[in-house]
Amino acid sequence: MNRLKPFFRELGQEVFTVSVTLFRLMIPVIIVVKILEELGGVELLARLLGPVMALVGLPDSLGLVWAATLVTNIYAGMLIFFTQSDPASLSVAQVTVLGGLMLMAHGLPVEARIAQKAGVRLRATLLLRIGGGLLFAWLLHRIYGLGGWLEQPNTLLWQPAPVDPSLAGWARAQLESLLMIQVVIIVLLSALKLLRLLGVERLMQWLLQPLLRVLGIGPQATMLTIIGITLGLSFGGGLLIKEAQAGHIRARDVFCAMALLGLCHSLIEDTLLILLLGAHISGVLWLRLGYSLLLVALLSRWIDRRSPAFKARHLLYPPPASSSATHPTRPRRHAGD
Repeated sequence: MNRLKPFFRELGQEVFTVSVTLFRLMIPVIIVVKILEELGGVELLARLLGPVMALVGLPDSLGLVWAATLVTNIYAGMLIFFTQSDPASLSVAQVTVLGGLMLMAHGLPVEARIAQKAGVRLRATLLLRIGGGLLFAWLLHRIYGLGGWLEQPNTLLWQPAPVDPSLAGWARAQLESLLMIQVVIIVLLSALKLLRLLGVERLMQWLLQPLLRVLGIGPQATMLTIIGITLGLSFGGGLLIKEAQAGHIRARDVFCAMALLGLCHSLIEDTLLILLLGAHISGVLWLRLGYSLLLVALLSRWIDRRSPAFKARHLLYPPPASSSATHPTRPRRHAGD
């Protein structure tokens, strides 16, 4: 029993650190986003995005779907898609293109803030997520168009249940989401400590070393990257924040890992959600995965050729001071974004 006390004490400290770091980032952003949403911010963004939709072969009206997804999350975008558009008037190819956009660029106020806290500059995250998403959607549009593939009318696989639009309903939904995140953090950190004790983490680092080397991601970020890809950026990014602030992962590795997570995270849940819209798995899973791996591999080589001054100005924040490693939940002031 005495041998287990240090294990659970360290685990409790890690859970507290990661949870406080994530919730300090998420809760204020969630509240601000709700205020902007009530003030009409989503509709304004939708008007700006309407003309952009034509570039990827989509009607202007779907700008509202992407705007809601960008500002809040995929669930909000799905609700707009079902209630304020005509899904049956779209082809499977068009829904797949829209799904690609939604998967690569969603929840940016929260997820970009997580990347920022990990050490990646805000402008770099936004350019990668929005620009990378638009490029991917354009490529999907061109590929499906050139081959005449997936032109059949879209068929919905699911209809959402009615949601409570009141402020109390919104607050209840956010509380449930935060509680679920807390449960997942406890499970993840417990599993990671057990895997580390059993040597499984070193085995996975060895097995994935060739792929990680191509992507420019160091072995220290292996497990955290896998968590983010499979479960979501909030979880993988939250753990990356902890390790980066402790000085366990190089800033360059954090950048490449966050780039991969930004383009390709939550492969299980998010992919299934977009498939429910009628999208085809070829675009929202396989082509998305291949595109993300290729882009991050190219990006890692590009960043190696940039000067330290360029990286510090446009890509990465300065590494945390020693006091930040001692007190990882203390917020750092980021200037310039």
